[in-house]
Amino acid sequence: MKRHASRVLVALLLLGCVLGGLPVLALNNGLGQVPQDLDRASPRATAQGFLDAVHRGDYPRAAYYLYLDHLPAAEQPAQGAQLARKLKFVLDRELSVDTSVLPKTPEGESPNSRFVSLGAIPLKGESVPIRLQRIAVEGTPTWVVSEPTVKMVDPLFEEYGPLLTETLPAFFFERTVLGLEPWQWLGLVVTLLSAWILSYLLEKLLLAAGLRVARWTRIAWDDQIIGAGRGPLRLPFFALLLALGTSFLLLPPKLKLLSDRVSYSLTIVAVAWFILRFLRVSEAYVQSRVASESSPHRRARSLRTQLAVLRAVFEVATYVIAAALLLMQFEVVRNVGVSLLASAGIAGLAIGLAAQKSLSSLLAGIQLSITQPVSIGDNVLVEGEFGTVEEITLTYVVLRIWDQRRMVIPINQFLDKPFQNWSKGSPEIMGTVILQVDYMADIDALRAELDRILANEAKDLWDGRVKTLVVFDVMDKTLTVRALVSAANSSKLGDLRFLVRERLVVFLRSKPHWLPMVRSESRPAQPPPSRDDQEDAIQGAPEPRS
Repeated sequence: MKRHASRVLVALLLLGCVLGGLPVLALNNGLGQVPQDLDRASPRATAQGFLDAVHRGDYPRAAYYLYLDHLPAAEQPAQGAQLARKLKFVLDRELSVDTSVLPKTPEGESPNSRFVSLGAIPLKGESVPIRLQRIAVEGTPTWVVSEPTVKMVDPLFEEYGPLLTETLPAFFFERTVLGLEPWQWLGLVVTLLSAWILSYLLEKLLLAAGLRVARWTRIAWDDQIIGAGRGPLRLPFFALLLALGTSFLLLPPKLKLLSDRVSYSLTIVAVAWFILRFLRVSEAYVQSRVASESSPHRRARSLRTQLAVLRAVFEVATYVIAAALLLMQFEVVRNVGVSLLASAGIAGLAIGLAAQKSLSSLLAGIQLSITQPVSIGDNVLVEGEFGTVEEITLTYVVLRIWDQRRMVIPINQFLDKPFQNWSKGSPEIMGTVILQVDYMADIDALRAELDRILANEAKDLWDGRVKTLVVFDVMDKTLTVRALVSAANSSKLGDLRFLVRERLVVFLRSKPHWLPMVRSESRPAQPPPSRDDQEDAIQGAPEPRS
């Protein structure tokens, strides 16, 4: 009875010291000497120190942050390390501890407060508080995880801990590698492989079902859209499966945040990737439909230009929005964005001045697609160079010259300076052939030869609209003859002009006297008049009037 009474007295004394704030001689005697760099002087230091230790896998050090005096001293090292490990998984899964809001003074929230709450975790219809407790060790305030919280670690771990504790060998739970236990590394590898395989199978299954439904329609656009989903559709499935798989691995907060951001980023990339493919497939489909409906050539080129420019605008917008969404998930970039918005006036002025030319080119590209002074496929004459418009972007136009060179022209050139568009309105065009002939040339015979050339040799090039031959100019020694012919487009017109010029030259060679020649005329020299003749001429001249 005396021994029992003494034990009860000691227990009551210790309880009074704890509850009453009286100093105790030591804490967790079974753990040995407290490391010198261990900081338990404030709630923030204790919570941060515990979380850092358990996430490094240093469970023996983390045990110093727990109240273990209710355990026998000999069992405190082993039991303390296990309890620290279990509490880590429970907190990582169910309670996100923000140490920045915890008090950083030894008194805690107030001089009379002995507990600081980290939150509560539900367990079988009840709420288990997770709290830190202040104990005076040799007169020094020391904060540890409270005894009631430590006693509830085992029931919480059974509810929220890993599911494979009893099925895997103990090797997978004994130590940590880079902050993760072997079973977590194994689960991470299995999750990545299974997520990739399942996402591939789900993509194949969904695409096959979509193609089967798309065959019920008469248009081919939906088939092409479903085909464009091959690749972009796999990434959202992979991101979803990755997020689900890692949720069971009880990863540390930093790795869990990294996993969530990877899943979020993959989803954004997949959506942007599909939008880009959707734009290209839709543009190609519309162009093919216009071409198959035998639309006027000018309308087809005009529509092709509008689609190319609009697609470029939407592609740039997609890239910008996707990049913004990817960057906004990082706190540093988000804070920079808020700071920029706070100084929007100065920043907007500076950006506007710096990007004046870029914005001008962008607006010029949009204006060009609407007004369409030039379209893809037009034959134009710019800066003395004749060629075909091959590509139109938001900032420049690529001109394919006849000798296969490419001339890159700023897009503002077509809005600010004049140029010749030989295909504007209608591709039909007329051209001239200039010849120099002698005054003795028979113009009617040249007209007949032109008719013969167009009717026989140039029937595939001449469109039958215009054929004239006139004397265009009269010079001192020759006549300038102009032949005017027409063709369906500028390409045929060039070949037609070459052919007419060659054949008329051949015809003139058969009439040498019609070719330009230089004539000279000699006359006998007259003797100078005598002096008497000069005087007679003067006398016979009329008198001047008064």
